[in-house]
Amino acid sequence: MPLPQLISVEDFFNPPQRAGAAISPDGTRIAYLAPWQNRLNIWVQGVDGTDEPRCVTADEDRSVYIFSWTQDSRWLLYMQDEGGNERWHVYRVDPDDPDAPAEDLTPFPGARASFELLKGRPGKAVVQHNARNAELMDAYELDIATGDLTLLAENPGTVISWISGPSGDLFTNTLTADGDIEVSQWDSATSSLRPIKVYEGRDYPLGIYPVAVAPDGTGLWLGSYEGSERLRLARLDVASGEEIEVDTHPTFDLGAQIMLPSPFILSEQTGELIGARYYGERQVIHALDDDFAEVLAALTNLSDGDLAGMSCDDSGQRWVVSFTQDRDPGLTYFYDHSTGESRLLFQPFPHLDPAALAPMTPVTITARDGLPLHSYLTLPVGVPPENLPLVLLVHGGPWARDYWGFQPDVQLLANRGYAVLQVNFRGSTGFGKSFTQAAIGEFAGRMHDDLIDAVDWAVKQGYADRDRVAIFGGSYGGYATLVGVTFTPDVFAAAIDYVGISSLPNFLRTLPDVARRFLASNWHLYVGDPSDPEQEADMLARSPITKVDRIRTPLLVVQGANDTRVVQAESDNMVDALRARGVEVEYMVKADEGHGFVNPENSIDMYHAVERFLAQHLGGRA
Repeated sequence: MPLPQLISVEDFFNPPQRAGAAISPDGTRIAYLAPWQNRLNIWVQGVDGTDEPRCVTADEDRSVYIFSWTQDSRWLLYMQDEGGNERWHVYRVDPDDPDAPAEDLTPFPGARASFELLKGRPGKAVVQHNARNAELMDAYELDIATGDLTLLAENPGTVISWISGPSGDLFTNTLTADGDIEVSQWDSATSSLRPIKVYEGRDYPLGIYPVAVAPDGTGLWLGSYEGSERLRLARLDVASGEEIEVDTHPTFDLGAQIMLPSPFILSEQTGELIGARYYGERQVIHALDDDFAEVLAALTNLSDGDLAGMSCDDSGQRWVVSFTQDRDPGLTYFYDHSTGESRLLFQPFPHLDPAALAPMTPVTITARDGLPLHSYLTLPVGVPPENLPLVLLVHGGPWARDYWGFQPDVQLLANRGYAVLQVNFRGSTGFGKSFTQAAIGEFAGRMHDDLIDAVDWAVKQGYADRDRVAIFGGSYGGYATLVGVTFTPDVFAAAIDYVGISSLPNFLRTLPDVARRFLASNWHLYVGDPSDPEQEADMLARSPITKVDRIRTPLLVVQGANDTRVVQAESDNMVDALRARGVEVEYMVKADEGHGFVNPENSIDMYHAVERFLAQHLGGRA
């Protein structure tokens, strides 16, 4: 088989032609993202596609990604920050007046906000923001038409997040003094919380997620580990605190990863739960309603990919859905259940030929202590799958996971001739609570051993050349990269640290204000509390910054100047320490980016640097 043609970095990382489509609740229009001034903005077009699309936002600085139709189809709400600082504001735009400027509904300097629409109260939304206290999110009712905000609940100091019901009832994830997670109901009459049920904090490092409120407000649907190794779908009775199982999968967890589509599929007509998503090697959807089962069967006939984005009108008949596949950036379809009509709306990257891209294959690797590591191997097209240069691509979090689907960085690396191995190391979520908790106290320990075991596996299987292995990761994956070149300096021939942690104590001390009170069940449990000298000493022992003298692997460091999660000092200190030793290190900083690059010109610059760097040190194509 001949080698596939080199696909340019630009072809992978320029904005998609269209993406993120959602049908309006009245079923007459479709909103989607498409480029304007080389930034993704919101466009609107009639559902039949016969009218001219209209761009209704005009953001020249940063792409829009998060938006929603209001329940009455009158407005679009979206979120935007400044230069990647994650201080999100909520904006309103009028799809009937595309030339009118967007209105900032949360114009509070330095604050961050989010919104949740209320199914039972058209024209209203619940907005959370921290303008009063930078460490705490308060809840407000937003009148969408006027922009008026009315205080619903002032955070008493323990609320991690607010959960709004269809009619405006408020529930919370609350951190207890013991580090457990309490689900509570806000009593507006007394301005206090009424406890419903307490869950063991160590089981929920990111709080109880997902959570949705039943239409009548008497129950909460949530992902629960109670009495189970696997995350199940349960219903929590608001009055009694009794939990009952609604649905489960024999081997998969409910899909509770924040970067993936919500595992809850709710009826636009009734607000009832009609479907649930589970993730193993690939996605499985359980229909919980007979009508939705019929729709689901029709939708899955449209593509052999995994259903990703889904929206429907108020009648439950007209649907806009997208699919993810490993070699296809996703197809988006319109489907009318009343007529059986379906049509392809768009391909995000029609210039990419799936036949030239590489399949992503699930593999299971056994760690040295017997723990199964569910992973993905992507092998380049057109070359024998043996003795290849390998890139170990490490996901962030660490409370996240790798999953099957199209990823431009994976495909770029495979197109350049590299095998790509993605490992769900211990601490990853979605493989049972014991697998996640196996990472407690194991930063730079068994978590890293898992990665080394995966490299050994790839070499033993004959896929990888032992002398041509690189490690590349972002956020926690960046930390893992730096651990790789300090704790195991002989394993990797090249390393790329993307917004990674170099000092665990400094990282925890510089986290965003809204995170600092809520670390008991995650960072403090898994890594330590730097306010305790003994724990800080252990954290420093697990920090790459204290072992800079061991680095002899060529290193590329990439950082966003506005990163509020892993501040620039984490990269500056590492680079400065290396340069003080006379070690050459390539360092890329982008002034208009945060925790991961969004602007396409910056992503393109970064992956050109990655391409050159790996070609120099691993010998792949360039």
